[in-house]
Amino acid sequence: MEQKPRTPVLATLSGVPFIMVLGNSMLIPVLPDIKEALGLSQFKVSLLITLFSIPAGITIPFAGFLSDRLGRKKIIAPALVLYGLGGIAAGLAAVLFKELAYPVILSGRILQGIGAAGTAPIAMALAGDLFTGRERSTALGILESANGLGKVVSPVLGSLLGLITWYAAFFFFPLAVIPVVLCLWLLIKEPRANRQAQSIGAYFHSLARVFEKKSAMLLTSFACGSAALLILFGVLFFLSEHLETAFNLDGVRKGAALAVPVLFMCTSSYITGRLLKRRTFLMKWLVVAGTAIIGGSLALAALLPTTFLFFAAISLAGIGTGITLPCLNTIITSAVALERRGLVTSLYGSVRFLGVAAGPPLFGLLMGRGVPFMFWSAALLAGAAALLAAFLIRVEDMQQPSPSPRPVYAFPRKPWNPSEE
Repeated sequence: MEQKPRTPVLATLSGVPFIMVLGNSMLIPVLPDIKEALGLSQFKVSLLITLFSIPAGITIPFAGFLSDRLGRKKIIAPALVLYGLGGIAAGLAAVLFKELAYPVILSGRILQGIGAAGTAPIAMALAGDLFTGRERSTALGILESANGLGKVVSPVLGSLLGLITWYAAFFFFPLAVIPVVLCLWLLIKEPRANRQAQSIGAYFHSLARVFEKKSAMLLTSFACGSAALLILFGVLFFLSEHLETAFNLDGVRKGAALAVPVLFMCTSSYITGRLLKRRTFLMKWLVVAGTAIIGGSLALAALLPTTFLFFAAISLAGIGTGITLPCLNTIITSAVALERRGLVTSLYGSVRFLGVAAGPPLFGLLMGRGVPFMFWSAALLAGAAALLAAFLIRVEDMQQPSPSPRPVYAFPRKPWNPSEE
């Protein structure tokens, strides 16, 4: 069944990655307030981010597998509810236990991370199920734009909520989840699939065959997506400190400045998704071009002395990321059949999470060698991703898989004989 990309359906699907992104990004502006209110060390306050991301990264493949077996909505809806309940637990702990609330808040964050595992990657698989051809490219571009929009909005939103109290963000999560869960269940009709036909062994055997035939393309796509997000979050981490030390910006003003390169990424993601349509050949070379733009812009950032030109180069890197990610989303979802799409997109989601988690500490280490060295290293990583995409993403591997073949019998069936009736 092909479902036209109507506004309510796309708005509902887009709400899933948008909310997932808020899970970490919205708390970052209020971490100093949390540290002061609870009397935490820098390491302990950092666990509020780490113990969201690690459970999410570990749980995502299991959520994808279950979505292939049980259905996408049956995973996304409970995952969103769990995400919201984790926020309620953390917020109530802050109200009730005050300075002793840290262990319960940490438990709530773990619950939120487990819930986040069943959100954005499964929504991407569901979009791949609902739409085909040009509509699929458009829908996936809009979902990536929603992801980027969440990154744009979250620092500012977190700063504004922090003006109320440091734990207000925890109560915002369930309020955001409720309308998305209701719309998901009422507005989206999931296509039927024979999900229980295969045993678990047969399922993983068929999945292994997909990777055997398309391993170079899939693994390269995974690597390019992880590298793009590693660089993006590494650059944002650098900017967060750079804006304070060089320009004395903090709070809402810093959040707005951090949003600039992400806004360029969000806009280019939307435009790319609209332009892709069925042009599979174009997708490959847009991945190559996008990663090359990231590399070139970061190389320029290492050389440009003025503030305006520096931010222009960083924004250009955001455009390159926005070009790359929608193409990778479409390549991965279109190359895998519906029955295995959930797990494959979830594996992709896991490596994206790993890229996001690795970016800040890696850039922190590279900053110790100097800012130019940091940018040159990131540029080399992006250039390597562009070369891999150019040589290992093949157009023939990007085609929609053919329908499942008819059963093959071990012995030929006996010819029909009228005299036997």
